[in-house]
Amino acid sequence: MILVGLTGGIGAGKSTVSTGLVARGAVLVDADAVTRELQRAGQPMLAELAAHFGDDVLTAAGELDRATLAGLVFNDPERLKELNKLVHPPINREIARRTLAHRATDRVVLLDIPLLVEGGDRRYNTAANIVVDTPVDVAVERLVTHRGMSEADARARMARQVTREERLAKADRVIDNGGPTAALDAQLDELWRWMQTLTPATDDDLAPYEQRIAETDPPPADDVS
Repeated sequence: MILVGLTGGIGAGKSTVSTGLVARGAVLVDADAVTRELQRAGQPMLAELAAHFGDDVLTAAGELDRATLAGLVFNDPERLKELNKLVHPPINREIARRTLAHRATDRVVLLDIPLLVEGGDRRYNTAANIVVDTPVDVAVERLVTHRGMSEADARARMARQVTREERLAKADRVIDNGGPTAALDAQLDELWRWMQTLTPATDDDLAPYEQRIAETDPPPADDVS
């Protein structure tokens, strides 16, 4: 298994890049998708969020009201820490499980992690990290057009992330997603060929994934038989 990290700022178009790489043969482990699945109605995490932050973070249908939750923590560092402490362990455990499911294969596993750089560029022991880069004004336009954000909100969210320069400094490869589709496709073709030449993950590389599962799973009951 070859592990490759994928990241980029909000509005950069990571999902477009990951979709293109999956079409070429990559296996995707998407941190955002894992988060959404674990926060669905009926999941323990959603019940914990409601218990900690109040029922206002639930919609009338009992789903997570992401906008309300974001509003509670966006400008409150302490409440943001509380949120991260609650959600990160189970999310990291599920990411680890989905990654380790491919350890005995020769697949290229793409880890789509929005906070890859913020968490330490080698926290996931990837063979390489790809950064999807887009000019700020293009990213803002996408957020306004496709996500319904105001320009002020879009720029405020960008300001809370690491800078574009910091992200690019950690990149092994950069994908320019600010131009036409044809230009992106040509980049992805070359990128896919390169990804397949990277060094496969070793047992040492994967040990932290096993540790994350061990740290967040409840200890086994004593065998008294």
